[in-house]
Amino acid sequence: MQTPPIEALARAESLIAVVPGYPEPGILFRDIMPLLADASALRATIDALVEPFAGEFDVVAGIEARGFLLAGAAAMAAGVGLMPIRKAGKLPRPAASVSYALEYGTAEIEAHDDLPPGARVLLLDDVLATGGTIAAARELVQTLGGTVAGTAVLLELDGLGGRAVAGPGIHAVFHA
Repeated sequence: MQTPPIEALARAESLIAVVPGYPEPGILFRDIMPLLADASALRATIDALVEPFAGEFDVVAGIEARGFLLAGAAAMAAGVGLMPIRKAGKLPRPAASVSYALEYGTAEIEAHDDLPPGARVLLLDDVLATGGTIAAARELVQTLGGTVAGTAVLLELDGLGGRAVAGPGIHAVFHA
């Protein structure tokens, strides 16, 4: 893993499409699919996500759904395992789960107990907004006996307070 050139990251960031009014009016959705479709932009992004934590983790935990796409590539690049963190009810075997608050109601995430004891886990997601999902993922990793080595996100939506809620050790490649 190496630190990608600033020019490569600027190009990768330019590929994130901003979609106004999706999924509802007033929202500016950040679509990372064009970035994922470009091999050099994807490589630069994965390197930028993982490099600050190089050698400090044994497993990458990807948060459903777009976090899976980044986490799989990050795990391969780092030569470590992958742990999917899913929305409740999506896993076929018994799983540990954590509930967390949404603006209107609650949500739940879960994961199988496949972590080696004491595993050092890099949490990875596409966007840090309010921080609730990442905070719940952190709790879930700890419930399963792992230690959160750090958290990497592709894009942090500044001004929403997510960093304070999500916990320490957060690295964001891009900010909006």
